[in-house]
Order: sequence, then structure tokens, then C-alpha cells
Amino acid sequence: MLTLKEVLFQQCEDFVNTRLQTIQIIISSHQKALSSETKSSAGDKHETGRAMLQLEMEKAGQQLAAVQQMQQTLAKINTLSSSANIALGSVIKTSSACYFLSISAGKLKDKKTFYFAISTSSPIGKLLVGKKAEDTFTWNGKEITIESVL
Repeated sequence: MLTLKEVLFQQCEDFVNTRLQTIQIIISSHQKALSSETKSSAGDKHETGRAMLQLEMEKAGQQLAAVQQMQQTLAKINTLSSSANIALGSVIKTSSACYFLSISAGKLKDKKTFYFAISTSSPIGKLLVGKKAEDTFTWNGKEITIESVL
């Protein structure tokens, strides 16, 4: 049986793998389109089409780099360890929400509880790092208590 941290980690890995596959498909289709672009009598139209494809390729390359960064961040997480202080890989329950400090992957679910996968560089991630259970912090004008850290 998987631990809570392992379940959330797996969901983050699935998120990254899905994004990676999507980006690879986009890059592949753009490469095919670039190679099939041939000179025609409408030269300016051809050059514009190639320039647009080139811009799309650059955008896909940036997205690929972001996904690779997410993979590197996930590789640093040890799902078997826990710490009293919040750090990368911590599962945090607060008086307002539950978080998994990993990558920005949105909402994750375990049984009936939703967790927000957030990165250490996100605004709330920066507030949480280093804190421990029973600490409080202010977020959007509300005082929030950290109930537990796994």
C-alpha cells in the first residue's frame, strides 16, 4: 500500500509525463510541417509560414525545458523521509488547505482530501518553507495555522 506522500508524488509524475508527451507531439508535428514547407510562387507567404513555425518550435522548446526542470525537482524528493520542518517533499495540512510541496501541478486528490501541489518558489511555498506544525502565517489577510507536516 502506498503512503500519502507516494500517492501525491505519483500524481505529480503523471502530470509531468503527460505534459512531456504533449510537448513531444507538438515538436514532432512542427518538425514535419517545417520539412514539408516548400517554396511556392507565393514566396512571402512561405517565409511567413516558416517564421511562425519557428516561433512555435521555440515556444515548445521553452515548455520542454520547464518540464525537464520539473523532472529534476521531483528527482530530489525522497518519499520515504519526513522532517519536522517544511521542505521539498513535505505534505502540509493547514487550517485552510492541504499542500504537497513539490512542483506546481495544481489539485491532487487522495481519497476524499484535495491537496495543492505547489513549488518552493511559489508565493505560498516560500511562506511555508522552514515552518513546522503549530506555526502560523498570514496569507491573503488570513491567519493560517499549520496543523501537521509529513
